[in-house]
Amino acid sequence: MEKHRCGWCLGDPLYETYHDEEWGVPVYDDAKLFEFLILETFQAGLSWITILRKRENFRNAFDNFDYKTISQYNDDKVEALLQDAGIIRNRLKVKATITNAQAFMKIQDEFGSFSKYIWGFVDGQPLTNKIEHYKMAPATTPLSDNISKDLKKRGFKFVGSTVVYAHMQATGMVNDHETKCFRYNEV
Repeated sequence: MEKHRCGWCLGDPLYETYHDEEWGVPVYDDAKLFEFLILETFQAGLSWITILRKRENFRNAFDNFDYKTISQYNDDKVEALLQDAGIIRNRLKVKATITNAQAFMKIQDEFGSFSKYIWGFVDGQPLTNKIEHYKMAPATTPLSDNISKDLKKRGFKFVGSTVVYAHMQATGMVNDHETKCFRYNEV
């Protein structure tokens, strides 16, 4: 019997695997949270499948998303990244990645971990929505608005409410699987 999946991932094996194994699973690991945050910021204005197809290239280009290393990138590294056809070559987003790595570490210093900070907005527990069809899921919420404002206040770039909400969905802070999806109750 075919598994019922959320409609947004259907028809592409890479998308379906991402949906089945990662999307919406609660992530509490700082390194993984940083990876998703960076990928979401690069996704701004593009489709997620575009980013997903380039994910390994991003991992290679950005030192496996090691935020300590990224925080030290210089102009030469920025220029090298802008020549890398395997990633999204957007100067503002590349520079924002460096800025975000620095801001990420400041949050770690203040809260003990980025995970404690970000999950504190939902008291450490995923919010569960009842989405019948993926097109009914919101793009933003008052909570993603608040998190976005707080991240910006802390120096983050490319973290508008839509990016933040997508990050919340990807990292399981909110369960937006369709209610008939086999993953809805699993996550």
